[in-house]
Amino acid sequence: MKLTVRSFDLPLKHTFTIAYDSRDVQPTLIVELQEGEHKGYGEATSNPYYGFTIENMTNALEQIREQIESTELSSPEAFWAKMQPLLADNPFALCALDMAANDLFGKMNGKPLYQIWGLNDDQTPLTDYTIGIDTVENMVKKLQERPWPIYKIKLGTPNDVEIVRELRKHTDAVFRVDANCAWGVEETIENARQLKPLGVEFIEQPMRADDMEGMKQVYQHSVLPVIADESCITEADVAKCHGHFHGVNIKLVKCGGLTPARRMIAEARKLGMKVMVGCMTESSVGISAIAQLLPLLDYVDMDGALLLSKDIASGVTIDYGKVNYAPVNGTGATLIG
Repeated sequence: MKLTVRSFDLPLKHTFTIAYDSRDVQPTLIVELQEGEHKGYGEATSNPYYGFTIENMTNALEQIREQIESTELSSPEAFWAKMQPLLADNPFALCALDMAANDLFGKMNGKPLYQIWGLNDDQTPLTDYTIGIDTVENMVKKLQERPWPIYKIKLGTPNDVEIVRELRKHTDAVFRVDANCAWGVEETIENARQLKPLGVEFIEQPMRADDMEGMKQVYQHSVLPVIADESCITEADVAKCHGHFHGVNIKLVKCGGLTPARRMIAEARKLGMKVMVGCMTESSVGISAIAQLLPLLDYVDMDGALLLSKDIASGVTIDYGKVNYAPVNGTGATLIG
């Protein structure tokens, strides 16, 4: 195989603000694996919260270039197992590599990835569309700019319930709220009580990632389901979240790719937990990879490419929340230009 590593700056349509970050451009790393005429693509965006940059992801991959290029792609799972020990300290780089290997494997075998896994697309969840923290006026404008059946509302301000109450006046869509670790125990329980009548479906990561004792109280007393995000990074975290959250939001970059994500989904199901997969403002490369998991999910947040003013790839398309697969094998992703 031939390895090519590229980086891009993805321009956002609007400044994107959450409880601990704000940005106008999202740097991203694209990994390409080529075998003969076939090219597979993978992606990982940089993230200051987790400490992964374009530079350290690139360096991690370049240090093992020889091992990557000399490994036969007999299966993505075997490839991941060989690469994971070499990239144990950089799951973001591992994700981009695993995603590219899965895409390449699908293209080499002439099928979309989800079909290789024995899945069908008869019933797949709609994706939400994210409204970042802003003035209420601007948040309303974003709702009106893109009418959508489900919105994820980013919160973490002194006026969170008031924000949702105001937004509710402008749409009948389902709301999901994501506090990104900004609330406390009593605040979460009380906010849930007030948010439920406003048509909120669930609360994502209301409290600090390490406050599992507090989350146990919330889990027992919240009138709304709570979904783990920052508290669920690796495969081992799924079991730790059981009894503290009603479900988990799996991020491919954080766990190390599609291969471990599928195992995390299976573990969550075994424990009777709801399953969501989320994005990290990827281009259509990363979003198309997430789409392969759709038949396994209860919820999905894969609006990353919709938040961009210019995409770098083609792949799956999304129409009013409904994901349409690309007529391309593998994940369906193709770089533009």
